[in-house]
Amino acid sequence: MRLIKKLVHPDVKSATGAILTRRAARGIVMRERSILLLFTERYNDFSFPGGGVADDENLIDGLYRELEEETGARNVRVQRDYGYVEELRPHRQPGFDLMHMTSHFYVCDIDPALQGTKMEHYETANGMRPIWVDLDEAIAHNRAVVQRRETSMGLSILRETFMLEHVADDLAKAA
Repeated sequence: MRLIKKLVHPDVKSATGAILTRRAARGIVMRERSILLLFTERYNDFSFPGGGVADDENLIDGLYRELEEETGARNVRVQRDYGYVEELRPHRQPGFDLMHMTSHFYVCDIDPALQGTKMEHYETANGMRPIWVDLDEAIAHNRAVVQRRETSMGLSILRETFMLEHVADDLAKAA
């Protein structure tokens, strides 16, 4: 899988300290210019469905699990790997100063209808929900949140916006 980008969050001043390493699998699911994303009210942002994969879990198995839990997608089929992003960002949980996240992105197809979600408690509490949205609208929304530096802005918005732009650029090149 190709490395797309290495990102260092602007709040990271030093790459020293206790670092939590985490792998994630994320899905790129499109229907023409509509993309299946997660909108999270708490952070006012769009993000790719997917998330952390356990150390003993295969990335693809984790991707299937995450897409089903977060979006209600069924019969997930990976068409190809898209690439990965390495990210170093602050980590706000006790015991760690930083998180080194490697997010692996996969282009997927799913059955047409979404079923019920099985989100974790914190996802529901944050107002997370799956939504089909126009790719350009999602990019514009996230860019505006970043530009306004909203106080509710989450740490992942920079990665998510970069990847949305990357997908849009690839679609433009293919047209």
